[in-house]
Amino acid sequence: MPGPDYIEALARGLDVLRAFGPAYRTMSLSDVAAATGLARPTARRILLTLTELGYVRGSTAEYELTPRVLELGMSYISSSDIWTVTRPRLAELAAATGESCSIAQLDGSDIVYVSRVAMPKLVTLSVTIGTRFPALPTSLGKVLLAALPPDGLDAALATPSRSGITPSWQPGRAEIDATLREVRAAGWALTDQQLAPAIRSVAAPIRNGDGTVVAAVNVNAHAAETSLETLTETMLPQLLRVAGDLSADWALWDARPVAEAH
Repeated sequence: MPGPDYIEALARGLDVLRAFGPAYRTMSLSDVAAATGLARPTARRILLTLTELGYVRGSTAEYELTPRVLELGMSYISSSDIWTVTRPRLAELAAATGESCSIAQLDGSDIVYVSRVAMPKLVTLSVTIGTRFPALPTSLGKVLLAALPPDGLDAALATPSRSGITPSWQPGRAEIDATLREVRAAGWALTDQQLAPAIRSVAAPIRNGDGTVVAAVNVNAHAAETSLETLTETMLPQLLRVAGDLSADWALWDARPVAEAH
């Protein structure tokens, strides 16, 4: 249950923003109310407020998000400067492997992509900055979940996914625990068509100067083009090297002098 400082109005406003997506680029008042479970008068007031703030435009018949919504996500990217830190290393890895490479962080039971260099390859799922997938069936997610303490893992697994994707792999808790133990022992993770058909990837952790896993980096391949042997024997060593370089970069970024605001 939310605590006494929980602001329900703010939470409802964020629910309305999240209701929009690739399948619901425009929504009526009734659509928004149904998607969020809010009463129509409440949904209407929130939409009018968001319209006044510039995040939504339209009328009762049809609402849509405005580009100003991007400011909310870019504030996170800009504050951590993840893109500046990771882009050259990702580009190096993509060039060495000839495959798309990504960095993601954990959000509940999902991963969210925060940096990516894509190659012109066959794809079955579209991935861009901000894309989220269920963590468990992805190599990135396995790495991030394996790094959590027991209570953190329990909390993550208990959080419903907000990705809208139903993965091919639906393990029970015993299988999850066994899989994550293997990831911890190996120091990297593999997924083979567990998220969706034809998608396989290998991932490794990115650590900060304290050794804490702060993100994960992967090489993503199409099963028809790249065998598991190629992925693990040829590409994994390159991935582990770049993951180490990214960890060193992250530690240096965290240790940089920061000017105090006046």
